Amino acid sequence: MPKPAIAPLIDIADLKVSCSKCSLSALCLPYGLNREELDHLEQTLIHKPTLRANEALYFAGDDYRGLCAVRSGSFKTVLTTPDGAEQITGFYLPGELLGLDGLGQDKYRCSAIALETASVCEIRKEEFKTICSRIPNLQEQILRLMGNNFSQDQERLLSMGQLKGEERIATFLISMGQRLRARGFSSTRFNLTMSRHDLANYLGLAVETLSRMLSHLQERKLIAVNRRSIEILEEERIRKLAHLECRHG
Repeated sequence: MPKPAIAPLIDIADLKVSCSKCSLSALCLPYGLNREELDHLEQTLIHKPTLRANEALYFAGDDYRGLCAVRSGSFKTVLTTPDGAEQITGFYLPGELLGLDGLGQDKYRCSAIALETASVCEIRKEEFKTICSRIPNLQEQILRLMGNNFSQDQERLLSMGQLKGEERIATFLISMGQRLRARGFSSTRFNLTMSRHDLANYLGLAVETLSRMLSHLQERKLIAVNRRSIEILEEERIRKLAHLECRHG
């Protein structure tokens, strides 16, 4: 019996979003819009200049400009605590929204930093109310995307508060796989664009602890790790480790 074909290794940097001919439209702002509404949205969106790795889209404390949809590449959001420490609060892929934390505010609460070459589309705050009044479906889509962000925040809080280190890693890998699968790519074989330091910060682990636990999971043949390349070899066992064995999709 022939072996099943191995899904190509997906680099998150290869994922791109374009409004009018977008394979990810169900995940981004155009979802549910008709042709006329989509045309109006495209006229309102501003395509921002491409950012290089480690460049900031905006910093915490900057004047709030509006919502941004990731077109290509990936970002991290960073919150600076009162004592000056940095806490990574999220990682964002094409089709996901940045700037939700600033809605209704005058300033951004977090900084958004490109993890690699990346680009975004922006809806200026001055245009936001007008376009939402003209396109009611857009309001529903933004609420849906806000709900997705809220669910990810809840997942992270649960992970930090109740799960052990390896369980946090397993939860993150399953979550990242699900997000990639929603974009038509492999959920078990992918490159991570964030550094070990960033991932450890996000998961609330020391870098050495993260490296040791990844090695342990590899020794148990649950995953294969090659620098930033991850392959989930035993998805059901990883799901079980993340306490997700009964929740698929």
